[in-house]
Amino acid sequence: MTRRRIGPLLVGRRIARIETTRPSYFFLTRPAALRAGLVGREVRELARRGKYLVAALDDGARLVLHLGMTGQLFSAGATSPRLLSAGARSALAPEEQQRFEPDAHTHLRLAFEDGGPEVLFRDVRKFGKVLLLRGGASHPRIDRLGVDALELSGEALFAASRGRRVATKALLLDQAVATGVGNIYADEALFRAGIRPRRRAGALTRRECEALAEAVRAVLLRSIETGGSSIRDYVAPDGVDGAFQDERRVYARGGEPCLVCGTAIRRVVVAQRGTHYCPRCQR
Repeated sequence: MTRRRIGPLLVGRRIARIETTRPSYFFLTRPAALRAGLVGREVRELARRGKYLVAALDDGARLVLHLGMTGQLFSAGATSPRLLSAGARSALAPEEQQRFEPDAHTHLRLAFEDGGPEVLFRDVRKFGKVLLLRGGASHPRIDRLGVDALELSGEALFAASRGRRVATKALLLDQAVATGVGNIYADEALFRAGIRPRRRAGALTRRECEALAEAVRAVLLRSIETGGSSIRDYVAPDGVDGAFQDERRVYARGGEPCLVCGTAIRRVVVAQRGTHYCPRCQR
């Protein structure tokens, strides 16, 4: 979804200037190298590998962006209260909360020769990543990625689960197995498939793997259709909130009644991530 909306803001445009914050773990490529490699380059294509956006440049290099948990990639003309910190929101009147000026958390700004809107990458917690790969170069973060989650098959999931003692949710979050499944969508897919998140992956049957792979694809496609999930930080590149959060069955609904059976949704921790499930609907 982010690729579809940010694509028109990048593809076909030549980068005139970039601004960054100081070097940090946010930058897998140091800011000085980014400036040297990006200024003057035209973005020819924008692709997606799981959670990574990959911009192909006219010299064969690739700019790789990962939003992490809290990253926001958007047009300079976007307006949303989610682009402000909680402290800033509390200090402003509602009508003023729509305005955004680049702040200390805006780690990357791309300006273009056509003078149109800049593209900004903001991340309060710096879990996002920026990487520039020269033509033909590779990187372990890209090389180790598994099949795109939208193409995940039950057979592939069954094969990946054999002999694995990890929880099924941990297997889903393993980007070497299927790239692109995040915490929200893993919980929702497991609910849809009727599988408890802490079930041992190696105990899944072939039929359960088929159901889970289908659920993963269905949940992700629905998220794309509804513009993603704006629960905390996420905004679309134009500043508009996503709507998938309005369709959640279990995620972040701990203690609330299951929408199917009425049983209280439980919250546990799996793979260091808050995890939600229905103890009656999921086995």
